[in-house]
Amino acid sequence: MNSLLQNIAVWRAKQRLKGKKDPKKLRKRLLVKEIRTAQVELVHAVKEILFIAIGVAAAGFGLKGFLLPNQFIDGGATGVSLLIQVKSNISLGILLIMVNLPFLILGTRTIGKAFALRSILAITALAIVVHFVPYPIITDDKLLIAVFGGFFLGLGIGMAMRGGSVIDGTEVLAIYLSRKWHLTIGDVLLLINIVIFSAGAYLLSIEIALYAILTYLVAAKTVNYVVDGVEEYIGVTIISPKNEEIRVMLTEKMGRACTIFQGRQGYSKNGDQRKDTEIVYTVMTRLELAKLSTEIDKIDKNAFIVMGVVKDIQGGMIKKKPMK
Repeated sequence: MNSLLQNIAVWRAKQRLKGKKDPKKLRKRLLVKEIRTAQVELVHAVKEILFIAIGVAAAGFGLKGFLLPNQFIDGGATGVSLLIQVKSNISLGILLIMVNLPFLILGTRTIGKAFALRSILAITALAIVVHFVPYPIITDDKLLIAVFGGFFLGLGIGMAMRGGSVIDGTEVLAIYLSRKWHLTIGDVLLLINIVIFSAGAYLLSIEIALYAILTYLVAAKTVNYVVDGVEEYIGVTIISPKNEEIRVMLTEKMGRACTIFQGRQGYSKNGDQRKDTEIVYTVMTRLELAKLSTEIDKIDKNAFIVMGVVKDIQGGMIKKKPMK
C-alpha cells in the first residue's frame, strides 16, 4: 500500500512539473518538494475517505437497523427526511439527497467548494447504502431504538466531520445563521430541531416526538465525543522555523487571518543561546482542521501545534470569508 502511494505521489509530482524548463539542480529540488507535497495530500485524503466511509456505514446502520423500521425520527435534515418518508413512503435515499442539497449549496459559499464536494459524495454514499444495503432490524424496544439509533447516527455524523464533510446539512445552515445572528451554532441547531420535533408531535404522536428528542440528545452527545463539538471554534498556535511559509499559506491559500507573536525558545542544549522565534496563531472551525493539518504537514511535519477550544468569536475573516 505504501509503495503504491509513493508511486502515485511521484507520478503526480512529475505531472505538476511537466513542461517547466528549470535548471537540473533546481528541478531536482522542486521534484523532491512536489513528491513530499503529493505524499502528504494522498495520506490525508486516504484518512479522510476512511473516516467518511466509517461514518456512512455507521449512520446507515442507525437509520435502517433502528430508526426507519420503527418510524422513529431524529433532528436535522435526517429527521426531516425520516418525517417525510413516514408520511409519504418516498425512498429515504432520495429524500436524504433532496433535503440536504440546498444546505450543501449554501456550504459552498459558507465553508468552501472542497467541503461541499466531499459532503455531496458522503450524502450520496449514505443514500445508496440506505437504499441498497440490507441492514438487519435489531430490536423493537422503543428505548433501545432511541438510544442506539441515536448513538450510531451520531457516530456516523461525527466520523464524517472528522473526514472534513457532513452527512446532515443543518450544521451548514447553523454555521451560516450563527454568523448572521451572532448566536452559537448549538443555539441555532436547537431552534431548528424544536421546529422539527414540534412537526413530529403534530404529524405522528407526542410519544414519538419525545423519543425523537432522546434520539437527538444521544446523537448530539456522540458527535461531541467523536469530534469535540462542531459548534466550537478552535484556536491554533503553531511554532515552526518555517513560520513565514505557514503565515503565507494561512493568509493566501486558506484565506484565514492570523496573528504573529514574538517568542523565544525556552530550552537550549549545552548552554547555547536561546533563539528568537515567531509564533503563528489563528482560529479555525472544526470542519477546517483537516485541511489545515494537511497544509501544515506539507510545509513542516515537525511543527509544534497547540489547539484549544474557542466558544465563539466576533469579527475577523473567519466570520466573513469562506475557506478557499
